[in-house]
Amino acid sequence: MKPVPRIVESKPKLLLGMHLSMSLINNKTGELWRQFGPRIQTIPNRVSSDKISLQVYGENHFQRFNPSNTFEKWALVEVTDVATIPDGLESFQLEGGLYAVFDYRGSSADSSIFQYIYSEWLPGSEYQLDHRPHFEVLGDNYRNDDLESEEEIWVPVKRG
Repeated sequence: MKPVPRIVESKPKLLLGMHLSMSLINNKTGELWRQFGPRIQTIPNRVSSDKISLQVYGENHFQRFNPSNTFEKWALVEVTDVATIPDGLESFQLEGGLYAVFDYRGSSADSSIFQYIYSEWLPGSEYQLDHRPHFEVLGDNYRNDDLESEEEIWVPVKRG
């Protein structure tokens, strides 16, 4: 059965973490999380135990899609304030807006959910992709590359 998203109006979020430039061909996600993961416990004022994997794509990333296109990938946690930022970390202000939120269960190595979202669900929906960051919320039931892993995939949308 094809997943049906819930449409959510998200409030702005204040985030803290690290980032790297990468592409799908030169994917450095593992390296980014290996650097950031041990630092999470040093971050004060965390909102929850959730981790956020966020992508900032260029304006035409999806119109001229190519797996070698670069984008900025962030490993983050949500915080209440950034009065104290540990060395080596940066703040990121995620603006609010409309998102299609997909509850996904399966391996993070399986990209078929993204193929479905962008090639089937989005074109068949009343929404268009909006040019804001895309992100995944990795909660307590997230297990990297585990078939039983759970995460939320947040896709920025606007009414078509």
